[in-house]
Amino acid sequence: MFRFLAAVIALLVVAGCTELPVQPDTRAESCPLPAACPVCAACPTAEPPKPAAKPLQTAEWSELPGWNDDDPGIVFAAFVASCRSLERQAQWKPACNSARSVSDTAAAALRAWFEGQFRPWALVNPDGSRSGLITGYYEPILKGSRSESDGYRYPAFGPPGDMIVVELAELYPELKHLRLRGRLEGRKLVPYFSRSEWTPQESKRSPEALLWIDDPIDLFFMQIQGSGQVQLTDGSRVRLNYADQNGHPYRSIGRWLIERGELKAEQASMQGIKSWARANPSRLAELLNANPSLVFFRERPVEGSGPQGAMGLALTPERSLAVDPRHVPLGAPIWLATTRPNSDQALTRLMLGQDTGGAIRGVVRADFYWGSGAAAGNQAGKMRQQGRMWVLMPRSYQAPETSGNAPK
Repeated sequence: MFRFLAAVIALLVVAGCTELPVQPDTRAESCPLPAACPVCAACPTAEPPKPAAKPLQTAEWSELPGWNDDDPGIVFAAFVASCRSLERQAQWKPACNSARSVSDTAAAALRAWFEGQFRPWALVNPDGSRSGLITGYYEPILKGSRSESDGYRYPAFGPPGDMIVVELAELYPELKHLRLRGRLEGRKLVPYFSRSEWTPQESKRSPEALLWIDDPIDLFFMQIQGSGQVQLTDGSRVRLNYADQNGHPYRSIGRWLIERGELKAEQASMQGIKSWARANPSRLAELLNANPSLVFFRERPVEGSGPQGAMGLALTPERSLAVDPRHVPLGAPIWLATTRPNSDQALTRLMLGQDTGGAIRGVVRADFYWGSGAAAGNQAGKMRQQGRMWVLMPRSYQAPETSGNAPK
């Protein structure tokens, strides 16, 4: 709801349709000056706010910890695949053309190629800090059926036909990456159903369900991850990929449990949340509805190295990142320096920004894709580390004068 209203307000501001009350300047009235007082002695002027730091700042290759120890071969291959999208932008075309002609794929040769084609830019938060949160995600494997039964009672849906999506950038380019999702009530566009509002809709929409899942908490976490494989009753597998979202903001159910004293912070991993849910079945709906965001899927065959990310390309286990596209261009190589889950052991490697996520907001913020299955889920569920990031941009790239815009 709040995201919906904020986007509407932004739209009205851009359109010049706001009529906000003007607040008078009452400083002089609230600070009368006796004749004996020095002028303004009691009325110090406030210091102007400091400007936000530029999100990309120049860096040197020597600043990237572990750069000379990594083998970038897997990322190089994924970068070549990403060029189908990247090379539509002129500044990426030379690197893409060069990549297709590379014959020496030894680690040292590929590092030299990256150094020749790109320059590293440190990602910096608005407050000037260079460290941020690095979480993990994975592709779960669930049990499901083509039809509803006693063992399979929880539906996974595709985007509903009555959900209206308004791409604001088509009207106002400065609102890129913002969109409205709603539904019509008469002639009025209202926010689309939240998770709790959607639940009563499921029975009447049951013929539209893509699949039926055996466990509601597993289905919920598949929505959080954005995709998953489903093992069907006939032994076959399909993949459910992210297709759309209901427009409501993501809220962490782990934080909800911590705030209510149900779990300690160190217990609020995916595994800890699942354990709490299984121990408190009567409160499951209350828990899940704490997150109003709802994800819709599309069915795909199981093929490639992973599910499709935001670029429409298969994700690469332990080499793909979900990033905030307002600050990091999708498809760009990224050097990540963080630590392994629940550990001080360094995790430094070249990654590719191939995905996005509802909870991934901010400059130094990323989600590390661990792969498919239980082992990957164990790593992803525990990962909540601090880390630094450098994005590798073509040498022709020039940082904009103002901050807040994603490099092209």
